[in-house]
Amino acid sequence: MIPQIQDNWPSVAVAVATLAVLAWVVGRLASRVLHGLIGRVTARTRSTWDDRLIERGVFRRLARAAPALVVYLGVGPALGIAGEPAADIQPSNVLVVLGTFAGRVAAAYVALTVARSFQAFLDAVNDIYNDGYEEAKSRPIKGYLQVLALLAWLAAAVVIVAVLAGRSPVVFLSGIGALAAVLMLVFRDTILSLVASVQIASNDMIRIGDWVSVPQAGCDGEVIDIALHTVKVQNWDKTISTVPTNKFITESFKNWRGMSESGGRRIKRSLRLDMNSVRFLDQEEIRELSRRELLHDYMRDSVAAIARHNAEKAAGDPGVTPEIRRLTNLGTFRVYVLKYLEAHPKTHKGMTLLTRQLAPGPEGVPIEVYCFSNDTAWANYEGFQADIFDHLIAILPEFGLRAFQAPGGSDFRKALGARSAGGGTNPVTLAD
Repeated sequence: MIPQIQDNWPSVAVAVATLAVLAWVVGRLASRVLHGLIGRVTARTRSTWDDRLIERGVFRRLARAAPALVVYLGVGPALGIAGEPAADIQPSNVLVVLGTFAGRVAAAYVALTVARSFQAFLDAVNDIYNDGYEEAKSRPIKGYLQVLALLAWLAAAVVIVAVLAGRSPVVFLSGIGALAAVLMLVFRDTILSLVASVQIASNDMIRIGDWVSVPQAGCDGEVIDIALHTVKVQNWDKTISTVPTNKFITESFKNWRGMSESGGRRIKRSLRLDMNSVRFLDQEEIRELSRRELLHDYMRDSVAAIARHNAEKAAGDPGVTPEIRRLTNLGTFRVYVLKYLEAHPKTHKGMTLLTRQLAPGPEGVPIEVYCFSNDTAWANYEGFQADIFDHLIAILPEFGLRAFQAPGGSDFRKALGARSAGGGTNPVTLAD
C-alpha cells in the first residue's frame, strides 16, 4: 500500500529534510576530499600533470555529483517508496510522482556532471601534452581530444534523455541507425574537420607558432591554437582570425616556417636610378674608385682587360674608328653593390646573392638587390634591409649617379625660382 501524503506528511517531511542535509554533508565532504585535500597534496609534488588536473577543475566538478547520487539513492526510502512501479504512474500518487521525478533528475545530473568532468579531464590532458612534449607544436592532439569529448557528450545526452523518459538507453541507441543520414548532415562540418585535422597532422602542414598567410580569410600572423573545427591565427596587428580547419586542406595558404628554419630571409628590392646620370667613367674617377677596398681588385682587373682589348682594336684598319670598351658608372656601381653585400656580416653567404639590372622604364633603370639576411627576426631583418639601401642611396653621388624620383613641390619651386631669376627667358629643365 502506497502511503498517502495526507496521513504521514510529518514523517515524510522529516525524511526529506534528513536526505537534504545528508546530501549537503556528502557534497561538502566530497568537495573537501576530492578538491581541497587532493589540491594540497598536488601542490607539494614536483610534477605538473596533477596541477593541470586541479587547474581544470576535474575533481571539483566530479565532487558535485556526490549530492545528486545521494538524492538518487535515498529519495525512494525517504518517501517510503520501495521502487518505481512497473505500471504507469497515476497522478493521484503524489509521492510516487515526486520521488520518480526527483530520482530521474538526480540521475540525469550525475550523468551531466560526469560528462563535464570528463571534458575537464581531456582539457587537462591537452595541457599536460603541450607542457611536457616537444612534439606538441608539430602534432597537436586537441582536435582528437575534442572528438572524444563530442562522443562523451553524445553518450551523456542519450543517457540523460533515457533516464528522464524512464527508458533504457538501448532503446534510443537502436534508433540511431535510422537517423544516420540526419546525423551525417548535422555533423558534416565535424567530420570534415576531423579528416582535415588528420591530414594536417600527418603531413605536418601547420604547427602552433607558425607564421601563415591565408589570403582568402584575410589573415596573416602566427598560429596560436589548432582545434577540431577552427585554427586561431593572431595577426600582426594583434587581432585574432578564426579559420575553419578544413580550409587549410581545400584552399591554398602560405606557411613561412621554411623561411624560419632555413635561417635566411629574402631581401628583394630595387633602387631606381635616373638614366640621364648614366655615363662613362673618366680617368680621374677610375683612379678614385680604384682606391676603394671593395673595388680595388675589380678595377685593376677590368682596366687591364679593357686596355688589352682596346690595344687589339687599335691595331686594325686606321681608317675605321675602333669600337673600344669603357667602364660605366652604372656597371661599376652594380659591382660595388655586389661586393658590399658579399662583405656584409649580416648577409647569408650560403644562399643566393646577386645584383641585377631590370628593364628600364619611365621611372628610370632599376638595380635590384637580391640576397638573404642571416637573421629572420622581423625587426632585425627590416633594420638590415634599411641599412643596405641607406648606404646605397648615400653613396650614389660618388659614382656620379642620381636616384630617380618624381618631381615634388620643392622641385617645381626651384625650377620656377630659377626661371624668375633668369628673367623668364630660360627654359625650365625639371630633370636637372
